[in-house]
Amino acid sequence: MYSINGYGDMITDTVRMDAYVRALEKAVRPGAVVLDIGTGTGIFALLACRMGARRVYAIETSDAIALAREIARDNGCADSIEFIQELSTRVTPRERADVVVSDLRGALPFYGGHLPTIMDARQRLMAPRGTLIPSRDTLWVACVDAADLLDDTTRPWSQDPLGFDMRAALKLVTNQWRRVSVKREQMLTEAARLGSVDYESVGTPDFTATVSAKAVRDGHGHGMCAWFDAELAEGIGFSNAPGQPELIYGQAFFPWPEPVALEAGDEISFTLRADLEGHDYSMSWSTRIEDGARKRRKAQFAQSSFFAAPLSPERLRKLAATHVPELNDDGRIDTLGLEMMGEGRSLDEIAQRLARQFPERFQRWEDALTRAGELSARYGL
Repeated sequence: MYSINGYGDMITDTVRMDAYVRALEKAVRPGAVVLDIGTGTGIFALLACRMGARRVYAIETSDAIALAREIARDNGCADSIEFIQELSTRVTPRERADVVVSDLRGALPFYGGHLPTIMDARQRLMAPRGTLIPSRDTLWVACVDAADLLDDTTRPWSQDPLGFDMRAALKLVTNQWRRVSVKREQMLTEAARLGSVDYESVGTPDFTATVSAKAVRDGHGHGMCAWFDAELAEGIGFSNAPGQPELIYGQAFFPWPEPVALEAGDEISFTLRADLEGHDYSMSWSTRIEDGARKRRKAQFAQSSFFAAPLSPERLRKLAATHVPELNDDGRIDTLGLEMMGEGRSLDEIAQRLARQFPERFQRWEDALTRAGELSARYGL
């Protein structure tokens, strides 16, 4: 979830906002129905109203929607915007939308439920011949000389000032990708087109692509930087590429385990794979570097965010298919609370029961009420 300051950063990202304003002006006709997915504090919904939309369905899961409602009232748009606090995949508005607008990306389009959300909206919530904003994201990648980025990742574990050997963590941190800001002059190869996500036709949340790029100058490669060019509507878009005006997205940096000395003409083969697992993506990247003059392999790496998190034997035991789990205290507390919710009990009644049955966990009634309230916020209507 974004903070209010985070939403403010989005609004003041003038390159991004100017492009979205122009795309909405092109798509929204007087009397149109607009669906704003991930409305946040409601800026796209307000713009659609100003452009003549008859009805805007503004969907947001976070409590920022309360501020969006207040802002809509202050700007005379409350009667035209219906705010819905829910996932769009669980919502069916009374009418299909002529325009669906969203910005659910991160540094790359592969972010949380972004693609499944767009696919669902396109198939279920958008009118025939409706308009999607954005229309397409094109992905690019380049090898970068970025010692500072790799050093920030590895230094705490490879150069510990207290004299302990912490290198066991290196195999974890070098399997993590990061959101960064890279300069054009750090690129050792020209940009290679990794592929595109066409929102009007994409049918899977997963992605895989392989590209090759040649080093255009000597230097030390530390990893691959990826970004996207956004096409919101025909002729309207922006890019978060190195060298372009800096946007809120940044770029994605996929580090190598170690630097590789490159010479002009060396060829880099890079494969990126993004697999949606539950509510988040597992990112895998593999790299092969060939000496351009001698035609021999200089280095080869295979990395994945799957290997970035430490997994204890105890956790692995609990995840095994043959494991028969038992409820711990938290499970018993939540089970009791949910059962009482199903019986139509008030939060006060649930809290009193939790405090009596689990006195070691809830020494104060207020603590039990907080727990009951959390269950209500997550599972209640």
